[in-house]
Amino acid sequence: MFIYQLKTALLSIKRNPFIAGLLACAIAIGVAMSTASLAVYTIYLGNPIPNKSERLFYVQLDSWSVGENPVPSDPRSPPLQITYRDMVGIMQSHIPTYQGGMFSSILTVFPDKEGQRPFRSMVRLCFNDFFPMFEVPFAYGGPWDEKADSGPEQMIVLDAKTNLRLFGGQDSVGRILRIEDRDFTIVGVLKPWRPTPRFYDPISRSVDNEPEGIFMPFRLLKVFEFGAGSVLGRVSCHSQIPGPTFEDYLQSECTWIQMWVQLDSRRQKDSYFDFLNAYALEQKKLGRFSRPLNNRLRSVMGWLQDREVVPEGTRGILILSLLFLVVCAVNLIGILLGKFLARVPEVGVRRALGASKASVFLQHLLECEIVGLLGGLLGIGLSVIVLDFVNRELETHGLFQLDSSMLAAGCALSLGAGLLAGLYPAWRICRMAPATHLKLQ
Repeated sequence: MFIYQLKTALLSIKRNPFIAGLLACAIAIGVAMSTASLAVYTIYLGNPIPNKSERLFYVQLDSWSVGENPVPSDPRSPPLQITYRDMVGIMQSHIPTYQGGMFSSILTVFPDKEGQRPFRSMVRLCFNDFFPMFEVPFAYGGPWDEKADSGPEQMIVLDAKTNLRLFGGQDSVGRILRIEDRDFTIVGVLKPWRPTPRFYDPISRSVDNEPEGIFMPFRLLKVFEFGAGSVLGRVSCHSQIPGPTFEDYLQSECTWIQMWVQLDSRRQKDSYFDFLNAYALEQKKLGRFSRPLNNRLRSVMGWLQDREVVPEGTRGILILSLLFLVVCAVNLIGILLGKFLARVPEVGVRRALGASKASVFLQHLLECEIVGLLGGLLGIGLSVIVLDFVNRELETHGLFQLDSSMLAAGCALSLGAGLLAGLYPAWRICRMAPATHLKLQ
């Protein structure tokens, strides 16, 4: 019976292709806007590391002085980052599975290939725990070892894009690359890796930031002497100005280090939190950490939510696009009602020959859903064009794309629009008495 209803619905569409095309185009516009907006919103809202986002924690230590109000909207909030001296202190703990402080800067790269010009590249200084902690995939080689961290040894890891630029994407492990006035040995090359958003850099609120092109051991900061002016992101020295030397800067109260830990169990998390509080109490004895204990461990999703990575404008555009789709569907009710009522004699004969209300209702509803699905397929194609335009305008390098879940969402939206547009007209046509239809014949 269902196959018969489907064939009847398709024949009805074939008899009036212009009206069916008009209905499909109206739904397509609404589906295109809704699917594109949903794709953008999902990218912003997505979990960048779903396998372990609940086991990775961003560390905050409240080293502010009494009376300071660093965050006006939340006076009790600790600094977004920690000081270098506090990073050194808390990394004495052996509780975390992985841990490490980090920051980013910009350095000049001098390619040795003829014809290639020097260029500036973003560099992240971190510990070797960075790579297993954030599940960074390698195409060639791997991270440096703990000995290189302690040295520090002049070793680096390149991302896929930088390796492609310098070496054509080939295995460059073991090659030498000159950065500033020093030669570095390449020990690893990443596969294409772009966590969205770039959660490991909690200072950045932009979802479309690419990872750094080069990663190097953290303790090389003393080699390059990265001062406040060379650190990307926020450096806050609040009420105290560091002394003239680089060592004064490292031992100052300036906060500029981002600290992450991996804690795989509730017991591990509790133990580490107790360790942080004990560390803070020790610092209080030294005249620091004068505010009440206020240390925090933020999970990945909790941190992204707190930092409001999803812009309000994106959420508003999604709501407006869905409402636009609803308006498109509602506006089609009148056209469908007129189309269906024009079949009054035909439906009357079918009812007189024994067709049930349910059968008539199903046939007309199926027709609406087929039109809706056709509009959805067209709308998905249009949404690809919309997202391509958004990527070019925002220079996001193809970040916003339709995946399988978005394709399924587009089809679901089109079917929903077809149902909304056709429900009342199909109900009206099946409610009319057969005698009325036959009188009009």
